[in-house]
Amino acid sequence: MRFRKTARRVSQIYDQHLAEVGLTITQYGILAGVSRRDGISIGALAEGLVMDPTTLTRNLKPLEVRRLLVSKPDKDDRRGRALSLTPAGATMLKAAVPHWEKAQTIIAEALRADAPGVALSLDRMLEQLSK
Repeated sequence: MRFRKTARRVSQIYDQHLAEVGLTITQYGILAGVSRRDGISIGALAEGLVMDPTTLTRNLKPLEVRRLLVSKPDKDDRRGRALSLTPAGATMLKAAVPHWEKAQTIIAEALRADAPGVALSLDRMLEQLSK
């Protein structure tokens, strides 16, 4: 229960800071993921974000409506969709980075000197739980 409460509080901190540019932490993660791999498939992005593809698809809709990203048929698999940032999406992501960094700083300060150890433990935990 402590882990879930902490995870929710961390999400709230990110959401509070990113709200200043009109994004949630989930939307920021999607935009950042697409920016790193232009033309990424929904399945690959969902895997990278550790999200269910159906949940990801539902979260893509508001970003498409706001014209921050576009979804086109995948050139390698016409049944799939490939995602790309629009110029507005790239601008939004750039504007959001300082707010994301501020939230990161708050969370790192709460962890104090334990931050590297916590990050390593979380990476190990994620790997173990993904098997």
